[in-house]
Amino acid sequence: MSIFFFLDSSALTKRYLQETGSGWVSALTDSATGNFMVVAEITRVEVAAALAARHRAGAITRNERDDLVSLVLRHFDKEYRIVAIEPRVTSRAVVLTQRHRLRGYDAVQLAAALLANEPLIAAGLPALTFVAADDDLVAAARAEGLPAENPNRHP
Repeated sequence: MSIFFFLDSSALTKRYLQETGSGWVSALTDSATGNFMVVAEITRVEVAAALAARHRAGAITRNERDDLVSLVLRHFDKEYRIVAIEPRVTSRAVVLTQRHRLRGYDAVQLAAALLANEPLIAAGLPALTFVAADDDLVAAARAEGLPAENPNRHP
């Protein structure tokens, strides 16, 4: 059975850069699994920024950065279900910042996941699994009723 996963930027970056948890994220996103990857629209920008930062730090070459950004954009066009950042998402994110210890964009990521989860639950499907490499964000997702995983716990 296919599983829905929502990957925030900290988790999805691991698909493109070698970090703790990269192997686990690569296995999760392998098309052979039949899993569905759901991401917030802003994740495209955040992953591109992480790749640029890694290049500026000298960890990857300009060509590697450019190739990885192209790959990210292709995956966004073909592999990911994208949650638009609209007023319902940002309104929910504001509420989440008051309930949990979250930074602004982390709250937007979680709000997008919660809204993406609603049609799954309404259809009688299992909840999507929220994936983030941030313990506070994972704790907030669990408190909001989502199963959640930190890829850093899967070296």
